[in-house]
Amino acid sequence: MKRYAMNCFSFFLVFFLILGISPASAPAGGEIVNLLSLQQGALPVVIPPTYGGWNAENLLDDSAETGWACETGKVKDNVFVFVLAETATLDRFEFDTASVDDDGAGAKDVLVEVSTTSQAAGFAPVLQVSLADKADGQRFQATQKTPARWVRLTIRNNHGSEKWSELFSIRGFGEKPAISIPVNISGTYTSTYAQFHVRQQGTALIGCYEYNDGVLDGTMEGRVMKMTWRESGGPDDRGLAVLVFAADGKSFRGFWWRLGDEMGAPSGHWDGEKIAAEVGGCPHWAGSVGGELKKKLSVDKRARLYGILFDLNSAVIRSESKPVLDEVLALLKSQADWKLTIEGHTDSTGAHDLNASLSAKRADSVKAYLVAGGIDASRLKTAGFGESKPVSDNASELGRAQNRRVELVRE
Repeated sequence: MKRYAMNCFSFFLVFFLILGISPASAPAGGEIVNLLSLQQGALPVVIPPTYGGWNAENLLDDSAETGWACETGKVKDNVFVFVLAETATLDRFEFDTASVDDDGAGAKDVLVEVSTTSQAAGFAPVLQVSLADKADGQRFQATQKTPARWVRLTIRNNHGSEKWSELFSIRGFGEKPAISIPVNISGTYTSTYAQFHVRQQGTALIGCYEYNDGVLDGTMEGRVMKMTWRESGGPDDRGLAVLVFAADGKSFRGFWWRLGDEMGAPSGHWDGEKIAAEVGGCPHWAGSVGGELKKKLSVDKRARLYGILFDLNSAVIRSESKPVLDEVLALLKSQADWKLTIEGHTDSTGAHDLNASLSAKRADSVKAYLVAGGIDASRLKTAGFGESKPVSDNASELGRAQNRRVELVRE
């Protein structure tokens, strides 16, 4: 039995969602990221015959320790196609093969092609190389800088094994493209697991699902939802998720992880279809960003606020954040005796001193918006903590997105 044969099959029906905001997540502007990542919204759409549990999504999971393996004996000419969340140009590629568990099974000769036409046509080669045996971090510059929406990977052969060909990661780095205007995906969905209800307010998302008192919140980046989920079962019943919506907003594909396991193969996948524009609800869910904030601040006196986006390396609040801030305004007007501290937090990208300064300026920007909306400045304090109080692993995109946040603390 090969390692990881079952590591993508979780039968625990845990649901998901919440994650997102973004101080440092901003529209393009020179940010170089791994666009061939599940956590950036990339998905496998053509998959060759595969050994059980060594799934194609493992190639895109940002881990060098989980990978793909061919169907036993089908060691040559295995072809994948991955679709990116947005059209972009990939400048360089990386491959990992150190963790192969059968001598000679590591992928050897590989071809990478890209297309903006479809998953089946219009491909042009951008890389053709021979990989070293059992080595991680093998880096290659693209031979052509060609725009891509679909990326086709062909593993022609291996280093001699007659049973398996294996690859543990492919990464494709390029400038993060401008985020397209998000489709409003509010409504009720039926899915791989059960129904869930989600409300989009600007770039903020909040909702519930009908399992174990599940609740969700997060942000929408174009067609990509980045979220965390939590349930009432216990401290381990929470985690992270990414859903990628079709252009019409009527269906999605996605993956979820338990919190702390996001640097690895996803715990499960989730596909869904929209069945109603009405959001619906759950007994344990307040139904809006403001309602959930009120509940958390009343009971816990602390709440994370997702959906407040800033320009890159800036304290300028983006216009799509207005619906979220207006929810905070309405809450403070309805609770006239509440006083809040607005905390700014960043991920670990960038210098510590700059992160501390930036987080403080962003908290000040939120305060300024609320004061301009009629809230007495004496009711609001601000603090910037930079990267010093992470709530997730900065090694993953989803973890960094959760660490980029605003928190409200009630006195």
